[in-house]
Amino acid sequence: MESRRTTVLMLPWLAYGHLSPFLELSKKLTDKNFYIYFCSTAINLNSIKQKLVNEKHLLSIQLVELHLPSSPDLPPNHHTTNGLPPHLMTTLKSAFDMGAPSFSQTLQTLKPDLVIYDHNCPWVPATASDHNIPAVQFLTIGASMFSLILHMLKNRNTEFPFPEILPRNMRFIDRSNSVREPMREADNKDGNRFRESLKRSTDIVLVKTFREIEGKYIDYLYTSNEKKIVPVGPLVEDQFGLSGDRQTESTLWLDKKDKSSSVFVSFGSECFLTREEIEEVAYGLEVSKVNFIWVLRCPMGEKVRVEELLPKGFLERVGEKGMVVEGWAPQAQILAHSSIGGFVSHCGWSSIMESMNFGVPIIALPMHLDQPFNARMVENFGVGVEVKRGENGDLKREEIGQVIRKVVVEKDGEDVRNKARNLKDMLKSKGDEEIDGVVEELLKLCRNGY
Repeated sequence: MESRRTTVLMLPWLAYGHLSPFLELSKKLTDKNFYIYFCSTAINLNSIKQKLVNEKHLLSIQLVELHLPSSPDLPPNHHTTNGLPPHLMTTLKSAFDMGAPSFSQTLQTLKPDLVIYDHNCPWVPATASDHNIPAVQFLTIGASMFSLILHMLKNRNTEFPFPEILPRNMRFIDRSNSVREPMREADNKDGNRFRESLKRSTDIVLVKTFREIEGKYIDYLYTSNEKKIVPVGPLVEDQFGLSGDRQTESTLWLDKKDKSSSVFVSFGSECFLTREEIEEVAYGLEVSKVNFIWVLRCPMGEKVRVEELLPKGFLERVGEKGMVVEGWAPQAQILAHSSIGGFVSHCGWSSIMESMNFGVPIIALPMHLDQPFNARMVENFGVGVEVKRGENGDLKREEIGQVIRKVVVEKDGEDVRNKARNLKDMLKSKGDEEIDGVVEELLKLCRNGY
């Protein structure tokens, strides 16, 4: 007789960079005889449905709606960070907190064995405890960034032991000056949320990373935090699980290009370039003379044609060497394509994990939050090169073009390309090593209580 399946309720923050790793962890756990309740807002669940194509996942992952209060400023189609205008982010966080009663009712109805939750919802552990359910925190940032935040929360008056991940220029300026936010975590509301969320979790914390690149940070976290840090691996979406017209259009275009001759350009679902930045990136791509697919995004509700954002005559000049896609493209499948030789990235942690998984070297163009720190880690590990900015943090087209050529074409970028390929081979050889460790810890927790 088959043993009873362990049931887990997943509650990620409402951003794609969080939803995606939570979903991939869900898929991995269903392969190990877990049953998953995946909880989010209706607009996010609609996008998740498109990624559940495997029959086993369809039978083992149940989508559960989290009801948030709506307002004129935040209707249901804004219950996601995907394309959300930046000024509504605080409103969305408040609405997410107000979803706690809906979440409590969901726990009462479903009675899962375990909750796995994100750092942005510190109310989850107490709510789960009311129902006698253990709650495990899952961090979708890297162990290096986690180390920095924890250090600032606990030891802010002492020197950070890993200065190699600090941006070269702490005067880095962006549209919100938010690169400094991780350094101020102990002083602001988000820092308190992080602290409370971590303190109330069980004795294990899941982190989206692997020991080969972040081993020393994982060890530091264990000694500093007195909680066991369990790496879950890169959690990259299966590139064969995507579908849609744009996927076909992208792959057909790439099929015509030589091996490792093209770059993929994307800055994630929450980062929107200014017109000046778009112009510098465009000219940088043009002067590099490297083939490219560029995903260009505007905030939700902003009606601007892509052609109006680009420099005059740009599309005509690049011709068949470039493809500009509005809004979305199947990132995992594009990065897995043999024609891709580099990734011009904002260095969100999920994008870094995908790039490493597929052996694609990174041209780092970080924008805010943890991205400048992630870019330093990528460069220190040898799988990417960061584009240097001007003194005021502005992008320079010549520098962008030079770094693209170095990483993709020129001889002095060969070490970076080799390191990226070797990392891909190492990750492939590991298989589900990390997930097996996660399963062991979760089952132990369910057996022993908390």
